[in-house]
Amino acid sequence: MTQRARTDHDGPERADGTAIDAGAELDPVHPVKPPAPRFTPGGLTTAEVAERVARGDINDVPVRSSRSTADIVRGNVFTRFNAIIGLLWAIMLIVAPIQDSLFGFVILANTGIGIIQELRAKNTLDGLAVIGEAKPSVRRDGTTAEVSTSEIVLGDVIELGPGDKVVVDGTLGEADGLEIDESLLTGEADPVLKKAGDPVMSGSFVVAGSGAFTATKVGRAAYAAQLAEEASRFTLVHSELRSGISTILKYVTWMMVPTSIGLIISQLVVKDTDLKESVARTVGGIVPMIPEGLVLLTSVAFAIGVIRLGRKQCLVQELPAIEGLARVDVVCLDKTGTLTEGGMDVTEVRPLGGAEPAYVEKVLGALGESDPRPNASLQAIIDAYPDSADWRCTESLPFSSARKYSGASFSEGDGENNTWLLGAPDVLLPAGDPALQEIDGLNEQGLRVLLLARSARELDDPAVATAVRPTALVVLEQRLRPDAADTLRYFEDQAVKAKVISGDNAVSVGAVAGKLGLPGAQNTVDARDLPAERTAMAEALDGNSVFGRVTPQQKRDMVGALQSNGHTVAMTGDGVNDVLALKDADIGVSMGSGSEATRAVAQIVLLNNSFSTLPSVVAEGRRVIGNITRVATLFLTKTVYSVLLAVLVVCSQVEYPFLPRHLTLLSTLTIGIPAFFLALAPNTERARPHFVKRVMRYAVPGGVIAAAATFATYLIARHHYSGPGSLEAETSAATLALFLTSMWVLAIIARPYTWWRVALVGAMGAAFLVVLVVPWLQHFFQLKLEGTTMPWTAVAVAAGAAALIECTFRWVDRRFPA
Repeated sequence: MTQRARTDHDGPERADGTAIDAGAELDPVHPVKPPAPRFTPGGLTTAEVAERVARGDINDVPVRSSRSTADIVRGNVFTRFNAIIGLLWAIMLIVAPIQDSLFGFVILANTGIGIIQELRAKNTLDGLAVIGEAKPSVRRDGTTAEVSTSEIVLGDVIELGPGDKVVVDGTLGEADGLEIDESLLTGEADPVLKKAGDPVMSGSFVVAGSGAFTATKVGRAAYAAQLAEEASRFTLVHSELRSGISTILKYVTWMMVPTSIGLIISQLVVKDTDLKESVARTVGGIVPMIPEGLVLLTSVAFAIGVIRLGRKQCLVQELPAIEGLARVDVVCLDKTGTLTEGGMDVTEVRPLGGAEPAYVEKVLGALGESDPRPNASLQAIIDAYPDSADWRCTESLPFSSARKYSGASFSEGDGENNTWLLGAPDVLLPAGDPALQEIDGLNEQGLRVLLLARSARELDDPAVATAVRPTALVVLEQRLRPDAADTLRYFEDQAVKAKVISGDNAVSVGAVAGKLGLPGAQNTVDARDLPAERTAMAEALDGNSVFGRVTPQQKRDMVGALQSNGHTVAMTGDGVNDVLALKDADIGVSMGSGSEATRAVAQIVLLNNSFSTLPSVVAEGRRVIGNITRVATLFLTKTVYSVLLAVLVVCSQVEYPFLPRHLTLLSTLTIGIPAFFLALAPNTERARPHFVKRVMRYAVPGGVIAAAATFATYLIARHHYSGPGSLEAETSAATLALFLTSMWVLAIIARPYTWWRVALVGAMGAAFLVVLVVPWLQHFFQLKLEGTTMPWTAVAVAAGAAALIECTFRWVDRRFPA
């Protein structure tokens, strides 16, 4: 079988019929400009490829899915708070014993851990990106082979088919019904029909037809390729977690500056004490104001999430996508490739109108051979019916999701020429046609039905699908994914609404969804009946779960309508018809076997094509969000009580009660070590919005009560102790009160209790007790409780503060629910 002839030249023609060479015009600066590469059907030779590689005409744009090593190191080391702590650390190394400089070593260790974890995540991402990278089909030495995008050279001939992404700029040399979507570049949603000689731009993708083009701009010479490179790099897209932490840190900085200045003046000028001691206590007041570990722990939690998902063959192209999917309350599923596997089987062919079965099989075999890039339905027909050698294809029309049918014209060997269409029966047949009643029964069984029809018009006639003659029904059975039912059940249990949005017949889609146990599957909606107005569409979407005959543009509109109604929307898909919706959804999820275009715009790619991986992504996001919310409360409680203690000290004109060593010990036992374990623990709590509000509603009252209890204990101790060594005794009593109060905050944050959480809190308490009873640790941390009256007073004050914190937190839960 042969297909229709293609044009031989590679561009538009002059009036005299000669081809225009786009590179022949003169440049005023460089008068001699090399000609643009011409289209050669067989592609370049090996020698020509080597020559272009030698002179640097290669597609050398680096495509990365993660930050570079230098960016990771720079992002973890050169931070505002590291600079402040580094300066304070340098001062302390000069004026105080090494135990007052421990906070600096802790920051070094934390920063190192952050770098190592992000590098591990980078290696995971980069490795998965290589696995998931699409390889364009390139013609060289007269044969077609797949090569890496980076191996393309100037002048290469690159083949295109449905779902392929255009990876470099070029000029078409062949086009067979080629329709290219340039919406990612121009914003125009309608596909553009391309002919030989037309330009193609990197970043666009094929929605129908096939063709081949010559690469005229590769690497950084292609502007659109540069845009695509920027879009595919590691990016910090909108993340409520990250933006919330940034907001908190901004306010912390504003509080720190005036408080620190007041503390410095108070300790160095007003109090006539030893200079080195004053400097040490001043630094001791400033350091705990900085929630330095919060940003680090967030990065580590994200990084470990990437590594965990990477082990399940899930490529997270943008880190906050883990968080985003955890916040999703509506997930839109494309049936084909998501709920069902890609392959199909022909179960039956029913001739209509007295058509001969043998003749129908010949037509189907010829239609299968007419499309060089068959979709799953046509591939099933190809597998079932071989091509007839005496039939010749004179023209073909590839399948398009927008029109819902494909077609071809044949010379059938006996001198007769006919035009055949294969597509959706309810699109090709008028309403009320008797054949539709038979089809409805098949659709209700979840079967996919295609209509083979003969058209009396030419294939290029816009009305080719009008008044067609039904010839046969082709019944296809779809293979359900074995894990789809469990995944849908998981989303139902997590209060995430699933919407099945498909281009197939609505009744058939509903039957498939019903087999998988989707709630509301019996109420199906034909998308052709959906209102175009966004508000009305949103109401229809909220009230139903299964939608059929949805066009690619409608999928995009439906995502927008759901978002306008306050929903956070995830969209899954694998076909080129899903690209627009994937791009507009809050989170786009693509199958690894899907088209290159869908993988390029999705934030999450399931490389193992397993829909059941999605619950793992949701769970990982919930772990990150829930746990970071927990530990953020710990960090910011410390910031609040540190700022308030400094203010109380300045106002009271007394020595700051703590040295850096005391607060390093407290921070390590009540925040640092517990936060690390709590941040990485399992957490199935559903993600909730308003991160800043949820954290601060606990941190502010907790910090205020802790500061008041500590300062009260300190003032009582100042009246109780006198003489040499009294300041050390006062500090020890205040440290005990602050530790016990902070431990109660930790105990609340660690709820609900499990054996390891109880063990964690208990271990921190035991560690502090060891410091109090071991002589050399007492000396090292300058902590020694004198007598019994004041230590028990500190315990009593801390117990009262703990009770007040418990009551306050419960009142906050009732009064200010998040």
